[in-house]
Amino acid sequence: MQTSPTPPDIVPDSEHRGLVARLPPTLRGLALLARFDRPIGWWLLFWPGAWGIALAGGAWAQWDLIAWFLVGSIAMRGAGCVFNDIVDRDLDAQVARTRARPIPSGLVSLRLAWIWLGVLALVGLVVLLQLTPLAAVVALASLAPVAAYPFMKRITWWPQAWLGLVFSWALLVGWSDIEGALTLPMWLLYAGSIAWVIGYDTIYALQDREDDAMIGIRSSALRMGRHVKAGVGIFYAIAILFWAAAFWTIRPDPLAIAALVPAALHLGWQVLTLRAEDGTGALARFRANRFTGLLIFLACVVVGTSV
Repeated sequence: MQTSPTPPDIVPDSEHRGLVARLPPTLRGLALLARFDRPIGWWLLFWPGAWGIALAGGAWAQWDLIAWFLVGSIAMRGAGCVFNDIVDRDLDAQVARTRARPIPSGLVSLRLAWIWLGVLALVGLVVLLQLTPLAAVVALASLAPVAAYPFMKRITWWPQAWLGLVFSWALLVGWSDIEGALTLPMWLLYAGSIAWVIGYDTIYALQDREDDAMIGIRSSALRMGRHVKAGVGIFYAIAILFWAAAFWTIRPDPLAIAALVPAALHLGWQVLTLRAEDGTGALARFRANRFTGLLIFLACVVVGTSV
C-alpha cells in the first residue's frame, strides 16, 4: 500500500508528522504555526509553573490549577510562536530549517496569523480568570518580555537568557497563586529555571549555528563557540545549585537536596553525551528536558508537601 508523501511544509523536527500531514492545508498551517506538532515547547513552558505550585504545597490540593496551567501553556506557547513567526517571517525565509514555516512558505497569510493569535490569546484569558488577583497581575506582567523576545536575537548574543525569563514566568504565577506572595524560595527556583532554559536552548541552537552566523542572528551557541559543551554544563550546574537553595529554604534537610539527584544525573548525561556537530543528537537532548521537568516536579512535590 502506497503512503502519501509528507507535505513539504512539515519541518524535519515535527513530532506528529503523520497526524498533522492529514489535516487540510489551512488547518495544517495553523497547527504548524502554533507548533502543535512539537509538544516539547509547551511541556517546557508548563513545568516551571507546576514546580511553583508543587513547591508551595499545592500539588494535591490544587491539582485543578495544574491542569489549567497545562491548558494555558499549550495556548500561550502557541500564541508566542505565532507572534514570533509574524515578527521573524523575513528571517525565517533565509534559514534552511525555518523557510518551510507557514508564513514564509505562504501556507498561512499574515492576516490569518493575526486572527489565530487572537484566538489563542482568548484561551489564555480563560485560564487567567482562574487565578487569584495577585497571580493574574503577575501573569499579565509577562506580556512585555514575551513581546520583546523575538527581537533579542538581533541585539544580544544571549537571547536564551531572555527566553529563560519568559519560559520560567509561569513559576512566578503558580507560586503567587498558592502562597499569595513573591517570596525567596520562589525567586531561587526561578533563577534555577532561567539557567536551565539557557542550557537547553543553547543545545537547541546548535542546529542553526551555520545559518545564524550567515544571516547575522546571535545566540549563546555561537557565543560559546568551541566551549559550548562546557558552557551548557556550567548553566546546568548553576540551575541545580539554585534549585537546591530553594529546597533548603523550604526544608533545611540534606534529604531535600537529595531529591534533586535524579534530575542532576539526567542533566549530566545530556552534557557528557552532547556533540556540538551532531544536530540530530542535540535535538534529542533538547527534547529530553521534558523528562528533566518531570523529575524536578516530583522533587518539588516531595519537598513541598513534607513541611
